[in-house]
Amino acid sequence: MSQSRAVEDYLKAIHKLQQRAPSVSTSVLAEELDRSAASVTNMVKGLAEQGLAEHIPYHGVRLTDAGELSALRIIRRHRVLEMFLIDRLGYAWDDVHEEAERLEHAASDELIDRMAQVLGEPRFDPHGAPIPTRDGRMEHRALCRLTELPERGVAIIRRVTDESSDTLRRLAELGLYPGARVRLVRRDDARGRLVLEVDGSDAELEATIAQGISVESV
Repeated sequence: MSQSRAVEDYLKAIHKLQQRAPSVSTSVLAEELDRSAASVTNMVKGLAEQGLAEHIPYHGVRLTDAGELSALRIIRRHRVLEMFLIDRLGYAWDDVHEEAERLEHAASDELIDRMAQVLGEPRFDPHGAPIPTRDGRMEHRALCRLTELPERGVAIIRRVTDESSDTLRRLAELGLYPGARVRLVRRDDARGRLVLEVDGSDAELEATIAQGISVESV
């Protein structure tokens, strides 16, 4: 059964917020989606009636197994679309998110599966986020934030969670893509920056941006 764009947006948002806490308050969900508290409460009740979520007044909302699977299918659509737009259509990684947001609600699961096959069944999207499989499994890696890397520590960038086009363009200018090898030269706490060695050259990166970069130590 097809779902409305609003339902899909809610499921995806709840799934995202559940990564921080088992249940999500309606106020936090309202802030995430930029909706009024009343409209969020009404939608959550509708999700509960469809068996996609459980809502406990004064405690919050969480996805059911069916809701979780639906959310992962939406996430799969979005991330496969991002890969296809970049790999086959030449989109830049800072332009692809909004385009995938629009397309994910129209694309069928069959179309997404065919795109994934053409791409060689990618495990991660262009920003390093894991792509759920057709049956809802998603790979998890033990990563740390770039800001947690010790001085002179070396790591591989694995994921960038910031979706801002300006931030992604800034990272592209510095060569800080998933797969890039970096060394933390020093912390400049007075200026709120990290000095990194990237591809043999030093680069300065704001600590606030570095918070959104996950790395794997080597």
